[in-house]
Amino acid sequence: MNHLDRRDFLTRLTLATAAIAAPGYGFSGVGRADEFVEVATTHGRLRGARNEGVTIFKGIPYGGRVSGDRRFRRPAPIAPWTGVRDALQFGAPAIQAPRRNEPDPAEDCLFLNVWTPASDNRKRPVMFYSHGGGFVGGSGASGGQDGSNLARNFDVVIVETNHRLGLLGFLYLDELAGSDYAGSGNMGMLDITLGLKWVHDNIAQFGGDPNNVMIWGESGGGAKTSCLYAMPDAAPYFNKASIESGPGVRMIAKDVAAETTAMLLKELNIAPKDWRKLLDVPAATLLTIQNKLPSVPPFQEKNRTQSLMRRNYGGFGPVVDGVVLPHHPFDPTAPAISRNKPLLVGWNEDEYTFFAWQSKDTAFAKLDFEGVQKKLEPQYGQDTDKIVDTYRKANPNASAPAVFVAISSITMMGLGSVDIAEKKVKQGGAPVYLYNFGYKSEKKIPGTDYAMGTPHAMDISFKFNNELPPRDGSEPKESYFGGNRPERFAASRHFAELWTTFARTGKPAAKDVPAWPAYNLTTRPTMRIDATCEVIDNRFSQELAMWRSIGKV
Repeated sequence: MNHLDRRDFLTRLTLATAAIAAPGYGFSGVGRADEFVEVATTHGRLRGARNEGVTIFKGIPYGGRVSGDRRFRRPAPIAPWTGVRDALQFGAPAIQAPRRNEPDPAEDCLFLNVWTPASDNRKRPVMFYSHGGGFVGGSGASGGQDGSNLARNFDVVIVETNHRLGLLGFLYLDELAGSDYAGSGNMGMLDITLGLKWVHDNIAQFGGDPNNVMIWGESGGGAKTSCLYAMPDAAPYFNKASIESGPGVRMIAKDVAAETTAMLLKELNIAPKDWRKLLDVPAATLLTIQNKLPSVPPFQEKNRTQSLMRRNYGGFGPVVDGVVLPHHPFDPTAPAISRNKPLLVGWNEDEYTFFAWQSKDTAFAKLDFEGVQKKLEPQYGQDTDKIVDTYRKANPNASAPAVFVAISSITMMGLGSVDIAEKKVKQGGAPVYLYNFGYKSEKKIPGTDYAMGTPHAMDISFKFNNELPPRDGSEPKESYFGGNRPERFAASRHFAELWTTFARTGKPAAKDVPAWPAYNLTTRPTMRIDATCEVIDNRFSQELAMWRSIGKV
């Protein structure tokens, strides 16, 4: 297997949330409840289920129909209901492959879920999470994201949405379809913004504070958070943000999006003037076509050496249309619109091992240094010697596979994260805090003796505080990614407490964790999150100096 290019990477991100929605990562059961709780919203009363100190409301509609004549447009208004509507089952996820333990995907997918300690007007911090899966997969009921423990243990309110994805969420029609379709290239993002507006209008009834909302997300959810941080439509509805293993520095330019639209129409044998025929194509057919179209169109190949969320890339995702997304989220600068909103940003130390596990790549674990060189040369060309030499000098005891993982992981998610932190500092507004998640799972990648370490997506269960010993005192089960060592419980507690304290105050802090200084361009402090946390100044200084010297950060 060659080193991951963008098309491979996006494909695997699409599969990532499906891969981790497995036994051991399930949500609290729907059928069991200590009691039912009713709450009034702007459109009618809802009934949620209370269990072990947390009330969960599932499948709440926050937008109306997005199918039929509303395809590629802003949603229809929500139809109010009379009586009490059950909010006991998850709503349909966006169109994608079927998802384990969830309803069938559907075009009409604008539902959200709420976890709250109590509907008591206590004005708790609200943590509004955007799921991963690139821009083409996942849902607000994805595995590992159960908000029960965060709500119960840290007295916060958790909200997660389903929203349009892929072609149905990001097909750019502005230049073909007229004013009714303005913003069509960002409908998935506008859905999330509508969810934020719903929170503003309703969350007080669920025990949350509409004036203290944190947006956060991992992987594709980090890129969505990057976009929200730069969007005028979203600006009134949140106060702080966290971008986790998904630094969205740049999004899709209009000309690239228009070319992707042209490719789609050609594939469907629809003339541009007949674009309305897209409204009659079955969603299943559109999904099939979406999966056939390249994530990296040929006209973007010149940029393939840049990392996942940094380049001006093709495929389906948010479009820099000058209105909904006025400019790239963090290029050339941090967005002025969020100058005064604190930010967390960072990545996992061994991001790459997830993708090796997912793709059954065992060859990397057998590499020698000559093999590392050959594996990286197609991507880095004449810079490969300098890259490998720098990593070997900075990590003199690291094996060849470990050097390959370190290089791959920082280029996937690290360089963009550092770029965002630096630009936020230069803006001179609210603080930014840089982190690395470093708890090491001992689980081996199947077919190898190489441990997972801290793979992409492992942070989900940790930061949601879903790495806990059973409350009934029974023997803990092995974590899906996190392994068996009991130290994972402390790492999860630290991660969750840092994030919930940030949600509450705008400054991350936790018991038994050193004070976390805001990032600056002198000492460059980075919090390494683990069973024992530490602040490391100028972390990866040699490696980052090298990446800067070849123009990668």
